[in-house]
Amino acid sequence: MKSLKYILLTAAASVLLSSCGNDFLDLTPHSNANEEDFYRTEEEIQTAMVAAYSTLHTIYGSLNVMYFFGALTSDDAYTTDEGAGNYKPFENSQVQANNGEVHAAWNQFYEAITRMNKILEKLDKSDIAGKEVYQAEMKFLRALYYFNMVQIWGGVPLVTKTMSISEAYQMGRASVESIYGMIMQDLEFCIHHLPVKGQVRAVGVPSKGAAYALLGKVYLTKGDKEKAAQTLLNIYNKEYELADTYEDLWDMDKKNGKESIFEIQYLGGVENPYSTYWALYTPANNLGMITLQGGGHNQVSDDLWNAYEPGDPRRDISIQDGWTTSAGEFDPTRFPLKWVDRNAPVSGKREAGNNNFIVLRYADVLLMLTEATGDPKYMNEVRNRVGLPGYGETGYPAQYNTVELAVEHERHVELAMEFHRFFDLKRTGRAVEVMRNSWKNLQSFDEHNLVWPIPETVIDQNPELWAPLQNPGY
Repeated sequence: MKSLKYILLTAAASVLLSSCGNDFLDLTPHSNANEEDFYRTEEEIQTAMVAAYSTLHTIYGSLNVMYFFGALTSDDAYTTDEGAGNYKPFENSQVQANNGEVHAAWNQFYEAITRMNKILEKLDKSDIAGKEVYQAEMKFLRALYYFNMVQIWGGVPLVTKTMSISEAYQMGRASVESIYGMIMQDLEFCIHHLPVKGQVRAVGVPSKGAAYALLGKVYLTKGDKEKAAQTLLNIYNKEYELADTYEDLWDMDKKNGKESIFEIQYLGGVENPYSTYWALYTPANNLGMITLQGGGHNQVSDDLWNAYEPGDPRRDISIQDGWTTSAGEFDPTRFPLKWVDRNAPVSGKREAGNNNFIVLRYADVLLMLTEATGDPKYMNEVRNRVGLPGYGETGYPAQYNTVELAVEHERHVELAMEFHRFFDLKRTGRAVEVMRNSWKNLQSFDEHNLVWPIPETVIDQNPELWAPLQNPGY
């Protein structure tokens, strides 16, 4: 079975899909006769799909939308990089509609979705045997991206086909419910047509289990705990297990292990599709003491550090408690260790890391099952792995005296810095209280901060189609 991390090496050769333009309204790939002829064979379809998968490197990249919304906006992280004024507003929940990173994220999502829609249309017309598996892979990615978008912005244009610029100008804002409807429909298709993990065509492509896990999270986010539990139980105690140790999850020799459900593939090295989590998440002023030139992003807050219980090994596996400068002085800046790659070759001023990024893993499923059912037994499996007493057992921290608080705490430390935290707080209705009482002391934080503004440029293109014109509070 091939690995997608090696297949991705050919992504740069996919010239026809190298760009979908720089604007949401430019939804059609730049076409020519060669492009239209390209999708005739299974090999050509697979090449086009490589370009679609490569968009994961952008959406879940170290300095992109999922980090900004899931981590930097939360109580877990801060940045020392002012980034021309675009980064700090996420940390302080002061994002405005003219923020360049918000507009870039919007375009990145729609450029990616355009790639998937193009492939799906070509597959519909093809006679490739077993094409339903390829369709399911693309629908999984499309569902994942729309699920992220609807949580970040609320209602957005629902684009499920390629279209001309004139058609795109007529795209208004879809309702949140209609977007969720499409997401669930796509994921049901995936469940019916994707193989189980051990039978996928390449390491790194979604499986039936990934579709179940994502659909369960969708139901949980919609507040339907009964359907969430029913969906997630389809993969409980079946093809996935917790990794033997927490360290195994971050061991580059143990990628795509038995806990991994959907994992983004990277390959270290200057000429490869490498990752930059290690380079960008180390202190910016370390100047070769840790990495060549750290980025100062995803720096760890005291709130996160203090959330770990005494004796929880996950703290020191996940976080470095400061570092020593070249002058021998201790700098207390804490930073993540989950994506350590001390031997990574350097590309320019950054390490070309070999770390994958895990989007969905079995511990997440177990914690969602406790959230959905109220039964702590699933969560206690996660705690047992690291030798901590389970909820209801002697020695469990008394301050987490409800299952809801207990699972919130467990997700906080188990999934720390993996871009889950703010999504979790928003889903459970706890974001306002937690952020106001966090180290950030955001007393003005309210419900409007739970979504980003629609990019100003997008509204300006055709304001008559936007109803409401902007998210409340912006």
